[in-house]
Amino acid sequence: RARRAQAVDVFAEIEPNQKERIILSLRRAGHVVGYLGDGINDAPALHAAHVGISVDTAVDVAKEAAQIVLLQNNLAVLIEGVRLGRATLENTLKYIYITASANFGNMLSMAVAGLFLPFLPLLPKQILLNNLLSDLPAMTLGGDRVDAEQLQMARRWDAQAIRRFMMLFGSISSLFDLLTFWLLRRLNTSAAVFQSSWFVESLLTEVVILLIMRTRGPVLRSRPSSLLLLSVAGVSAGAIALPYLPGAGALGLVPIPGSILAMLLAITGLYALVSELFKRRHFASQPAPAS
Repeated sequence: RARRAQAVDVFAEIEPNQKERIILSLRRAGHVVGYLGDGINDAPALHAAHVGISVDTAVDVAKEAAQIVLLQNNLAVLIEGVRLGRATLENTLKYIYITASANFGNMLSMAVAGLFLPFLPLLPKQILLNNLLSDLPAMTLGGDRVDAEQLQMARRWDAQAIRRFMMLFGSISSLFDLLTFWLLRRLNTSAAVFQSSWFVESLLTEVVILLIMRTRGPVLRSRPSSLLLLSVAGVSAGAIALPYLPGAGALGLVPIPGSILAMLLAITGLYALVSELFKRRHFASQPAPAS
């Protein structure tokens, strides 16, 4: 029955209970179903659809059964509503994907570092400040631009996909953290220089990854929102400057030697490049979103 319902383009001269059966058949086949109606006989179908749509001049029963009531005689508002809904979901998923992978990577790095470092890799107040500063550009993702191709098809919540993304890119982040740890220990840095260096590197990688992971396509072909760009640039500049500012000692931060700072910037650039390459392979292997 579901296959037959999918194969038909137009149903005519059908009864109210048949409308409901058609919608339920399409739902069982995996489709997201919307139904537009304004009469008493449309109420069962409006209730059965994923999204019931009615109009302001419809009977009360139809308006109560619908999820959306149009206040103007223009179906174009539905198209705009779908576009805005998809953009909102995409931006929400950006935040979840990026934050989950960053948090997983940081926890993994801290756990591994605790096994061989004779001191804390970051002081508690440095962790809190790092989280605060990295959240500033992350909060702008809600109003970020969304690539046109990502709005062509609907996406659904997929916890398994989020978990795979978190494990992959969290592990990549942690590997670069461990590379930073190893190089800093080879240079025999003091605990304060080590902590200041990882504070800067961790903050830089967290904000740079926002620009890379906000799009499924090549990062240079997707234009982020102006607010996101400004916040990333501001936090990055602040991260580099903070250890050299007066009062940084109260946070346990000390000036970083120029050679070590150059190394941290090189590691951040390499991390961005590797993440971009793995991102393209990861999303290219994902199945197309359901319609």
